[in-house]
Amino acid sequence: MPDEVAMAVICNPSLRKHVTAAAVGLTLAFGAGTGALRAEVPAFVQALAASVSEDERIAAFYQSRDFAPIWTGAQDAARRSALVNALARAGEHGLPVARYDAVALIAQAKAARTEGDRGRIEAAMTRAFLDYARDVHSGVLEPSRTDPGIVRVVERPDAAALLAAIAGQDPVGVLQGLPPTAPEYVQLVKEKLALEAALARGWGPEVRAEKLEPGAQGAAVIALRDRLVALGYMPVSATAVYDSEITTAVQRFQADHGLLPDGVAGAGTIAELNVGPEERLKSVIVAMERLRWMGDIDRTGRYIWVNQPDFTAKIIDHGRVTFQTRAVVGKNSTDTRSPEFSDLMEHMIVNPSWGVPRSIIVKEYLPLLQQNPAAVGHLQVVDRKGNVIPREQIDFASFDAKSFPFGLRQPPSDGNALGKVKFMFPNPYNIYLHDTPAKDLFAKEVRAYSHGCIRLADPFDFAYALLSAQTDDPKGVFQAALGRSGEQMLKLDKPVPVHLVYFTAWPTVKGQMTWRRDVYGRDARIFEALTEAGVVLRGVQG
Repeated sequence: MPDEVAMAVICNPSLRKHVTAAAVGLTLAFGAGTGALRAEVPAFVQALAASVSEDERIAAFYQSRDFAPIWTGAQDAARRSALVNALARAGEHGLPVARYDAVALIAQAKAARTEGDRGRIEAAMTRAFLDYARDVHSGVLEPSRTDPGIVRVVERPDAAALLAAIAGQDPVGVLQGLPPTAPEYVQLVKEKLALEAALARGWGPEVRAEKLEPGAQGAAVIALRDRLVALGYMPVSATAVYDSEITTAVQRFQADHGLLPDGVAGAGTIAELNVGPEERLKSVIVAMERLRWMGDIDRTGRYIWVNQPDFTAKIIDHGRVTFQTRAVVGKNSTDTRSPEFSDLMEHMIVNPSWGVPRSIIVKEYLPLLQQNPAAVGHLQVVDRKGNVIPREQIDFASFDAKSFPFGLRQPPSDGNALGKVKFMFPNPYNIYLHDTPAKDLFAKEVRAYSHGCIRLADPFDFAYALLSAQTDDPKGVFQAALGRSGEQMLKLDKPVPVHLVYFTAWPTVKGQMTWRRDVYGRDARIFEALTEAGVVLRGVQG
């Protein structure tokens, strides 16, 4: 009985009681003993056609096959079982299971009495399949509707192609191939299950202290110890003293949470220690949704990965980090948060000029120029063709933010806002990676200070790493361009994909989970939207 086999492997314990009844119900509704129902083919076709009439995609599919079923025929048992099994496990992916409720479909099938009922069930299963396929492949939400800073373009699967594929000879393979294949996604699914189990038992009492240092004793140290044990950072211990073992465990915890690994449990470390499994679970579910948005993006070769809450930029070659540097991202305000998107880095500009973004001109610099035309003297006033306009020829007070017709530009210099190099992946958001003279910001733990672009702590080394793919002397090529006057372009022979991402939960290559703070509040907004869409947290009894 194929349906019974499918239901038997359902992982959600709350569904297990439906297994036997569901299999029996499906067999009675669609099995070999329904000859009387199958004799009424016109009723089936009529009900199916009526049920799919409002969806052109589904209607066209069934019309192309003369309304032959793909789910409810006696020959469709394997496909039907594969779908029921996939839908029953949708919760493992953090999806809104009620949208394509397997139990409801089974109940509808068990209640079937006529060919008209079968036609309506056929349509319901197709809609459930398409909804599930879309959600598990490329996400439940539309990113930009959730947060305007998420400008990632999501590639949705084609409904006609999905239906053609599932109607083929390998429905199990089709369904298994829908979720992201990235190894990080698989690790996130595992972490989700582990956190659901942790919801039942918790991680012990919170650490009640403002700061704990090596040598400290008392109840707060015991709570710290127990929390570290529960989180897997140290073995079970009876110590009541902040000893070397606790210090090492705190350092490991800090490293995994983007904190300064000094072994001292300060306010930031204690705050992260006190984050419970429910909040971590939310981060994992959001991370899974973000990976689904990235869909079929190829990350098997070389690419640049800028994880904004991690404040780092990395070059990754075939799954291995080959270069990493600290980064500064946009300030946490409406107009300056760094956006999320993917593009291709095509070239770098050595000795760049800084063309001041329009938003900065009208909000920050125009008011200064209206008060004093000699203000911000390091900037040139330029017309639309790039010609420098003498300031004495301009009555700044006669313009407002909308009518100001000029631009501002900072020529190449040691104090240029872009430093000595910028890395270009032309995009409509005017975002790029660049050097900066403000080196002190890289010593900070939270590095959200820019107007949206990504500043790099080690831009020259970043340039050498990129150029190493096309020359045996990357440093020499770069330094030669640096020594020339004016802007110099160095093209990348092969454009490099750039991914500006935002993951507060992310597994390492070895499967160790790392966590970061939600600096822009984007994760919170995404989880709220997922909740509105029907996603629920589920705890699994261990």
